[in-house]
Amino acid sequence: MTREYTTTRDIVGPLLLVEGVTGVTYAELVELEYPDGTRSLGNVLEVDGDVALVQAFQGTRGSNPSETKVRFLGRSLELGVSRDMLGRVFDGLGRPRDGGPEIIPDERVSIYGSPINPTARDFPDDFIQTGVSSIDGLNPLVRGQKLPIFSGSGLPHNQLAAQIARQAAVLQRSEDPGKVGGKLEGEFAVVFAAMGITFEDADFFMTEFRSTAAIERAVLFLNLADDPAVERIATPRMALTTAEYLAYECDMHVLVILTDMTYYCEALREVSAARKEVPGRRGFPGYLYTDLATLYERAGRVKGRKGSITQVPILSMPDDDKTHPIPDLTGYITEGQIILDRALHRSGVYPPVAVLPSLSRLKQKGIGPGKTREDHADLSNQLFGAYARGLQAKELAVILGEAALSDTDRAFVAFADAFEQRFIRQGADEERSVEETLRVGWELVALLPRAELKRIKDEFVEKYMPAGEAVRV
Repeated sequence: MTREYTTTRDIVGPLLLVEGVTGVTYAELVELEYPDGTRSLGNVLEVDGDVALVQAFQGTRGSNPSETKVRFLGRSLELGVSRDMLGRVFDGLGRPRDGGPEIIPDERVSIYGSPINPTARDFPDDFIQTGVSSIDGLNPLVRGQKLPIFSGSGLPHNQLAAQIARQAAVLQRSEDPGKVGGKLEGEFAVVFAAMGITFEDADFFMTEFRSTAAIERAVLFLNLADDPAVERIATPRMALTTAEYLAYECDMHVLVILTDMTYYCEALREVSAARKEVPGRRGFPGYLYTDLATLYERAGRVKGRKGSITQVPILSMPDDDKTHPIPDLTGYITEGQIILDRALHRSGVYPPVAVLPSLSRLKQKGIGPGKTREDHADLSNQLFGAYARGLQAKELAVILGEAALSDTDRAFVAFADAFEQRFIRQGADEERSVEETLRVGWELVALLPRAELKRIKDEFVEKYMPAGEAVRV
């Protein structure tokens, strides 16, 4: 039931304080009509007796409290969903941005979703191939997992996000089900949401998807930097609502990429400041952890449903600080993190993934016989350990000089250099299968003395070591 009021008492930034209301509920959708006749949408942030705090999605510039009409629509913000959304580009509020027609929805659902009963969750245990060796080989993405990418200002996280999205959409459709990392049961789709990006970045993402035909299996939500900041709060929820429909109603496996979560959190801080709330760490609201959890926990698998939702949130760490509230709280909620390294970026390595501090907590659940290959876990552990030792030997050489290194230390230094150049480094358009990633890994461990391969079973060494290298001493 629609109820209209002209009892706005105060307007501060995107917020309106409306008095004398009845029957208003939290998160209820609101239509605002300003004195000049323009209209916009908003939602209810707080209700206290007969007073409601309303948040406008498109700003309140030029409005007048006494002449502003506020209509409470009796429902929350909804998104019309349909399979026809695949291949389309929308703005942050779900309106077509590609010049195409409006979607005729199969149904309209609240963007706030429904909580998943913890007992109904199924454990993530299926490998998702991204085509990026530093992820597939060492910190694999598992279907139903939430695995964020921690980046920094100026690092190529947008390029990596687009690469993962388009390659995942293509690689999961391999027609050889017996191939390592081959075809998944069910359809695969990508939902991509970008928040606070420039027009140049938006054009880059659309061009990347269209140039490879990955757009056919993707839904894009783009919120630009000059769009209202409040709209960014709705954008990831629009994307996740679409993903839930495709996963649980259409039985699809959906990869959701959210970039940049830092801009989303700054929009939360802006609204919190306008509400004059007591700030938490670095001015962010005290409920930042809870708010992020309402997004991240919408990933997963549900028992009895064929579809799944996998999340890759991307955030840029201010000053490359991992202890900043956004990456810090994100790390508590999610199952690991992929960290981009500025030193690797400066040395020309793409993607500049810092292998040692990166982590996928569900790694062991997504690899091995029947998922990737039997030697994947052992090889991954050996590569990780050898790279760590190689970096330690490099630091020792800086202090004591290269002459102080033993022959074994020099072998590990050579391995570390080769690892960065051959395993981590790959082209922005290079799609490496898991088989190719493992092949490169075996070629690298062949650079080490056989006695140092302590993390790999002898049977795997004999079976997979490149010809002529298995007897290396």
